[in-house]
Amino acid sequence: MRPVSTTWIKAGGAVAALVMPLTATPAGAATAATQLNGSWAPFDRCPVDAPAMLATDGDTDVPLCVTSTSPNGTIKLGNTTATTGSTNLQFGVIQHPAEGTYTVVPPAAGSIISGKTTIPGGLLGIMCPSNVPVVSAVCGQITDATLNKVTATVESAGTPTDFSLVAGISSGPIVKLPVKIRLENPLLGSNCYIGSSSNPVLLRPGNLSAPTMAASRFNGDGSANPDEGSLIRIALSGAAQGDSQFSVPKASGCGLGGLLSWAIDLKVGLPAAAGSNNLVLNDAKTYTAGLTAPGVSVPNAGKELAASWHSAVK
Repeated sequence: MRPVSTTWIKAGGAVAALVMPLTATPAGAATAATQLNGSWAPFDRCPVDAPAMLATDGDTDVPLCVTSTSPNGTIKLGNTTATTGSTNLQFGVIQHPAEGTYTVVPPAAGSIISGKTTIPGGLLGIMCPSNVPVVSAVCGQITDATLNKVTATVESAGTPTDFSLVAGISSGPIVKLPVKIRLENPLLGSNCYIGSSSNPVLLRPGNLSAPTMAASRFNGDGSANPDEGSLIRIALSGAAQGDSQFSVPKASGCGLGGLLSWAIDLKVGLPAAAGSNNLVLNDAKTYTAGLTAPGVSVPNAGKELAASWHSAVK
């Protein structure tokens, strides 16, 4: 039986669930979602083939996979509140035990994937009526549900930072997520956003109540092995996650030449300072996986983790 390392297990394992993609990783990395067996199943986008993950030695750098999901929730931006769809957040984490720090390694297609949220009232609700000619002219074109419907998708606006394993099992911000929110409607064009890559919404979600924690050991191929499994998975469940302290910048790129951006800002109440916005993700389920005894795999812990992940592909 391998000795059980407590390097990262003592800290627990978790993160927050949120929303969609955008960071590049070199070709050949595990990118698109892949079906995996057994205990590996939640980690279908873990970037185990990213060079930084493969280079971890299990001593100064310890590789981990992290994922968190939520089936639904709510988000309030300024004066507007909407129900969120399902969300999935995944990334690799490199733990630096000596420094007590962590480096996040996002998947090639980005850390966050989310379902689209329908904005209540649609375009009529977030922009109309108006006594400004250019806006009232657009309002006059909204003659059916298709032209009125507005959906919002939260997309990545950069690499997550400030990850904390301890916060995942207790309280406080778990990770800092830079995001932007894309508004889609035929009259708004294809580049209408709240926030941007240069001026993102910075979400710092944390547990809103204490989660339930369970640990299980498994083999490289994902099959259960409670006594001698070479990998361990920490599961956290039963708690919502959220953030009420983020600020929201103005909209941009909405309508021809961005002429409708200010109308959205006026009706929604943007920019919105911290304290006037809120995110809640219901029933968050978070999993962290890594080698049970990474020190045994020195200097090839990253390569061993990747080989195990690939052996579990269906």
